[in-house]
Amino acid sequence: MGADSPSGVVASGAVAITSNPRAVRVVTEVAAVEKAFDYAVTEATEMVGIGDRVRINFHNRSVRGWVVDEGDFTPELKPLAKWQGFGPPSTMLPLLHWASRRWSAPLARFLLAASPTKQYKSLPASRIDSTPSLEIEEHALIVEPGLHLIGPCTDPLALILGAHWQTRNSDGSLLVLVPTEAWAIRLRGRLEQRGLNVACGDGEWDRMRAGWPVIVGARGTAFAPAPKIRGAVIVDCDDEAFRSESSPTWDALSVLEKRCELDGAPLWATSLVPVASTLGMNGQSRPKSTPATWPEVVVADRRDGDPHEGVLSALALEAADRALEGTEPVALCVVLQRLGAGRLLACRNCGELARCSVCGGAEVEVDGKLSCGERHEERENFCRNCGATNLRAVRSGVTTLARDVAAQLRQEVSEVTAATDAATSLKRVVVGTEAIWQRVRRASLVIFVDFDQYLLAPRENSRIAALTAIAKAGRLVGSRVDGRGSVLVQTRRGEDLVLSAANRGELAEIVDDEVETAELLGLPPYGWRCEVSGENSKKYIDSLGVEEVRIRETNTGFIVTASDLETLSSALSTAKHPGGRLRIARN
Repeated sequence: MGADSPSGVVASGAVAITSNPRAVRVVTEVAAVEKAFDYAVTEATEMVGIGDRVRINFHNRSVRGWVVDEGDFTPELKPLAKWQGFGPPSTMLPLLHWASRRWSAPLARFLLAASPTKQYKSLPASRIDSTPSLEIEEHALIVEPGLHLIGPCTDPLALILGAHWQTRNSDGSLLVLVPTEAWAIRLRGRLEQRGLNVACGDGEWDRMRAGWPVIVGARGTAFAPAPKIRGAVIVDCDDEAFRSESSPTWDALSVLEKRCELDGAPLWATSLVPVASTLGMNGQSRPKSTPATWPEVVVADRRDGDPHEGVLSALALEAADRALEGTEPVALCVVLQRLGAGRLLACRNCGELARCSVCGGAEVEVDGKLSCGERHEERENFCRNCGATNLRAVRSGVTTLARDVAAQLRQEVSEVTAATDAATSLKRVVVGTEAIWQRVRRASLVIFVDFDQYLLAPRENSRIAALTAIAKAGRLVGSRVDGRGSVLVQTRRGEDLVLSAANRGELAEIVDDEVETAELLGLPPYGWRCEVSGENSKKYIDSLGVEEVRIRETNTGFIVTASDLETLSSALSTAKHPGGRLRIARN
């Protein structure tokens, strides 16, 4: 990265330069400026080190920045205005530079991700775990690093303890990532009960920076400011929570893989249902172990029921009544997750869904005709199965669903969505979106009221997402071996391979098919792409000028694809940012 001196010089004698004059190179928080600039270190800022946060005078503005390197001292340099405490350690800078190139984003975005929200000008002493190693070894699962397929009803704690045991004699911190902050807090308590010293959350950034033995957290913990890591564990590595939806669209698994590579540390990853890109980690083609512990899955095919039934079928009502007879504080969870357009059309006569004959995707009505999202064909409004012309929309919101469930079960219900206050107490029947996974720990029954929203979602890996949803429900009800509860799915596609796989707990056929599809379509790890959108996306695409990539225009912008990651990164690094709003979403 080049270095320049910002405009303006310092008047002679205005500041006290140290007896050993030196300069540092600073990257600012100004998003539009990606260059690094040299500033002089004064007596007031002589404690500054690489990675630290500073405040500088930048073109007559006081802005914050990070020291990323030593600079070239000259008497004309402006001085650092203030040292603002510790930032990411210098050992993390190679990782942050890599992430900046990998996801085509300014370095400052990733420096910010590894920085605290408040100033830390001192660090606590590092800690040593007090529990005898033999006690941890007794409960540890000792497996080799790599990808491990672990069923949803298997507790990953043993694998985490095994990773700690196997790396106990190495320097550095053990990073442990789980999908949600609530899970991280619970895991932190379980590890501390076993005598481990754990840092968790942004409020303990200084402990992470000091290199505490174990660091636990959600997605952002991939950039935890530990000077060195001795190993890493990521639970449910394919979970969508590990991918940032805002730009830059980085993912935690990729960051951990690179971080472990740089530090020479082992990486353990667990997966409920692996996608093609995950299966290729560390050069592996398949997981090393497959302890398949899945819940009992009951399929309620709504094509076979009375068309005048309520939101819960007769089979679902029977199961709900049995669950309510139990003693669980939350007996029943009813899940409604709207994906894609959130609207399906079904025949009033036979119950079949309107689906495209080319791609099998759900059809919607556009200008009086039926067509899928890709517009493969347009046809008249009729049922392919029975020829009836009385299709109806299958759609309701959480509030409407909660009202109908309460009426059918004659029970008070709690609504749970992402906006629901976490402190709200829950009744025995809970109705909501997948936010239920974060609020409910145990239940006797989980009902997916419209599972076709998963099966026909207009997105990649929709079948993997459907299996993952069943797996997360299984964590609430327990495995079929436990006999504690079950997962009931209401669908009009009772013969779907996804439901058969979930019922058997055997995923090989689905996973193999997804790998073949990824290879055919050039999806990771067989191809790489990014989506470019925004008001100036056309100008950005025009500045690429690289023949090795393929460019396709879409309704929202452009898709740039390449056969390998390095080719795509090189192409995007040559493009000029045209200014204005521009979103670059990379896989």
